[in-house]
Amino acid sequence: MKHIVKRKGHKEMFDERKIYASCYAASISSHLSKKEAEIICEKISKDIKAWIKTKKDVTSTQIFKQVIKLMKSYDKNAAFMYETHRDVS
Repeated sequence: MKHIVKRKGHKEMFDERKIYASCYAASISSHLSKKEAEIICEKISKDIKAWIKTKKDVTSTQIFKQVIKLMKSYDKNAAFMYETHRDVS
């Protein structure tokens, strides 16, 4: 399993559940149905997991940008919610 370089510089194991959860929250906030959100977020989390495997090193910011790119292909409103409601802590 890959380590992800976080914004503050520390490393963490990649957890695709975090991608799914943040995608799902953004999708629900953009008024997609639970079923639509589940389908989209399952695809995105699997795509991100496969994408990370092709990288030597990856940062959380790179993952964030890739998720936005993928989300835009499914639902622009959900992508907007994901992009604008990033945790700033």
